[in-house]
Amino acid sequence: MPSYTVTVATGNQWFAGTDDYVYITLVGTEGCSERTLLDKPLYNDFERGAVDSYEVKVGENLGDIMLVKIEKKKYWMLDDWYCRYITIKTPFGDYVEFPCFRWLVDDKEVVLRDGRAFLPQDDKTSLVKQHRQKELDQRRKTYRWKEWQPGFPMSIDANRHRDLPRDIQFDSEKGVDFILNYSKAIENLCVNSFMNMFQSSWSDFDDFEKIFVRIKNTISEYVMQHWKEDFMFGYQFLNGCNPVLICKCTKLPDKFPVTNEMVSVSLERDLTLEQELKAGNIYIVDYEMLEGINANTTDPHTQQYLAAPMCLLYRNVRNKILPIAIQLDQDPNENPIFLPTDGQYDWLLAKIWVRSSDFQHHQTITHLLRTHLMTEVFGIAMYRQLPAVHPAFKLLIPHIRFTIAINTKAREQLICECGIFDKANATGGGGHVQLVQKAMKTLTYRSLCFPDMIKSRGMDSTEDLPTYFYRDDGYKVWEATKSFVSDVVGIYYTNDEKVQEDEEIQAFVKDVCSFGMQDFDHCEFPKSLKTRDELIEYLTVVIFTASSQHAAVNFGQYDWCSWIPNAPSTMRKPPPKEKGKADVKMIIESLPDRGRSSWHLGAVWALSQYQENELYLGMYPDEHFIEKPVKAAMGKFRKELAEITSSIKSRNEGKKLPYYNMSPDKIPNSVAV
Repeated sequence: MPSYTVTVATGNQWFAGTDDYVYITLVGTEGCSERTLLDKPLYNDFERGAVDSYEVKVGENLGDIMLVKIEKKKYWMLDDWYCRYITIKTPFGDYVEFPCFRWLVDDKEVVLRDGRAFLPQDDKTSLVKQHRQKELDQRRKTYRWKEWQPGFPMSIDANRHRDLPRDIQFDSEKGVDFILNYSKAIENLCVNSFMNMFQSSWSDFDDFEKIFVRIKNTISEYVMQHWKEDFMFGYQFLNGCNPVLICKCTKLPDKFPVTNEMVSVSLERDLTLEQELKAGNIYIVDYEMLEGINANTTDPHTQQYLAAPMCLLYRNVRNKILPIAIQLDQDPNENPIFLPTDGQYDWLLAKIWVRSSDFQHHQTITHLLRTHLMTEVFGIAMYRQLPAVHPAFKLLIPHIRFTIAINTKAREQLICECGIFDKANATGGGGHVQLVQKAMKTLTYRSLCFPDMIKSRGMDSTEDLPTYFYRDDGYKVWEATKSFVSDVVGIYYTNDEKVQEDEEIQAFVKDVCSFGMQDFDHCEFPKSLKTRDELIEYLTVVIFTASSQHAAVNFGQYDWCSWIPNAPSTMRKPPPKEKGKADVKMIIESLPDRGRSSWHLGAVWALSQYQENELYLGMYPDEHFIEKPVKAAMGKFRKELAEITSSIKSRNEGKKLPYYNMSPDKIPNSVAV
């Protein structure tokens, strides 16, 4: 009687093991096995981290094993089980791998195909075609679109983390509880005593040090020492938390009427402002997006304010970017243009207002919308339209890990009405919702393509800006990622026709545009893909957005935002409408009070922490792919990433302001914090 050896691997995460009964059925081209209980006498099967083997005897040879059906039935109480993979050794000594990497909950069954990836048009038998369709039908019922707020990208249909499908929940909900994590951060930062001191101002700038945690050799301490200096202000537009706004300026907008007389003392090349513009030495940052956004009114005792400033910047002869003019709102008739030649406190307060506006833009648009919410859109569409056997699913799933979970938890605790975001942010209380709605009108597919985004802002010249490390490192990681995607795509799509014939990849792309982005005309997301190059770029956008771009704008938050005056999360006095009024007292009374400062500090600390057992770019311990050519492509990818990491490390040696947010060894695979 033929016998098949079945090896079952249980996950290593908490509560992965089960005491429930587990049954298996082998489905081959020549027949099926009996439904067989996997059980060894006097042995505790399916413990966390275990790899167990069993014999399944059959009456006759089953042919090629096409499917494996696993069923879990209650023993004494339902006990979820995480199965990593199943391997079948046939009577002829062949091994067939069946990746699973799923939870079996309740009395549900899971039917697995072997680990080889197949495009839909390459499936020939009705058995596998039906399995493929049944999986997608079930997924579309499980992963449903929902509009959380009008004008937002669509999100998952779940109000709470625990309502999510088990496969996309965090291993432990406790680990992603924002309230708990903030409490831990506040305790670690020793700011407990200040948490409820709302309306209580600091006495002076040095007083902020009471909640500032100095960690030796970190950027944050350097920021604390130099935050008032113009070079530090300008540098952050290149390599700070929000290095995506600065643009080359070739013509001044009418709403920002800076004259040569105003700024000539700041120019170093014996050129007029007009000549400097033509020479490509002038840059601009415009926070127009913040115009008309309602400031936080959740605390009746503290009025909070927003501004929509513009800042003109100059590349001096030492290639440093320095501010030369600031207007604190969009209307030049009501807002003076502040200059470095003004009184020191006028100029300092103007810069603080820009930094506060940058914080609002960064948190809500650059970080929340353009990484978190966009990756969720890609993730939901992936689950709805790509079965586990599809090569694009296998490629993308490590980069979607925990993203839908973290976003759901954020909607539950962080950005919801009366959530943590309202505690300390000027855009809390609904302003952040308005800001996302407004920013959605300028979010395009091409703006997610890293090289296009850099070029569209006129920031692509390494000669002009040799210290724009976000750009330089981003180019390298983008190209390495694109090369890896190209290698994988080339294995399964031998020509452009293969892309056009792939109904599932076309449905995925269409779902992103028509449902995820709600078919907004301005978004210009493709509804179909015609060539391999288009597919390669699209998949690169998904992976890069979820990994590298998120890392670049997330993990430097404590570095740049922990010194409160450098990144105020709110302002308590309106932006000045005339010069000569500012002094230290006015600035301190404008900056966040002790309570809001402490909440802000807890937030940027918590958001800058890596997950336990973090998986960094190129690390794929869950072997969804089993083919050797793909594994070779992964090895090549890791080698390229290691070389980039090494070059970044060498460049950073000896720098007072090292840039490492795009270093592959610090880029998690997915948005999970």
